[in-house]
Amino acid sequence: MDMAKGLLRRFVEAAAAAGILLALAGCQDGDGKTGANGVKDGQAAVIAPGKPGEPARTLSPEQAAEERPDDTPNAADHAYVRRMIEHHRQALVMSALAPDRASAEGVRGLADRIAAAQQPEIGAMEKWLTRYPAPGGGGADGHDHAAMPGMATEQQLEELTEAKGTDFDRLFLKLMTAHHEGALTMAGEALRGGNNVAVEEMANEVVATQSAEIHRMRAMG
Repeated sequence: MDMAKGLLRRFVEAAAAAGILLALAGCQDGDGKTGANGVKDGQAAVIAPGKPGEPARTLSPEQAAEERPDDTPNAADHAYVRRMIEHHRQALVMSALAPDRASAEGVRGLADRIAAAQQPEIGAMEKWLTRYPAPGGGGADGHDHAAMPGMATEQQLEELTEAKGTDFDRLFLKLMTAHHEGALTMAGEALRGGNNVAVEEMANEVVATQSAEIHRMRAMG
């Protein structure tokens, strides 16, 4: 799934009810009567899958809206998005060094893929913050960005900036692997403590993408 495109679409359009499969039944000519299931003739039906062993239910759009789970963002959602934006920005800084300093084509290619994926993700997360501003208008979550899991220190960034060739390759893979592992830690926290469906999708995408990249970097190192 293209996370950036999927999230942008979610922010622009009304989200489908979480956990409910929307199946629009063909509109039929009728006299406007309401059936036993609350669906009027000619009205699109909503098919809600039942629990294991239970049949699906046919709902009216109004009934489906009432059953939609509350996915109002909580503090964990806001903290994850704000912190992950900064986390991604550091990954972009590190990746931008590769074209002029890396010696291995694989390292340059990896840096390109990281930049191509994480820049749009930052944009999607910023749009999420615009759609769901923190209660009270607060922006900071009280965390020191340098203390976030996997973040490189200023000294490490200076060493990476000064390194070239195989030394750069080695240090880049070491720091970026730790950076990705930190992102997995943060995503796990969001999945355990968050409540918003879009944030859950962001976190799951980070887990899938960055787990694969960690495996690739370890193989390269």
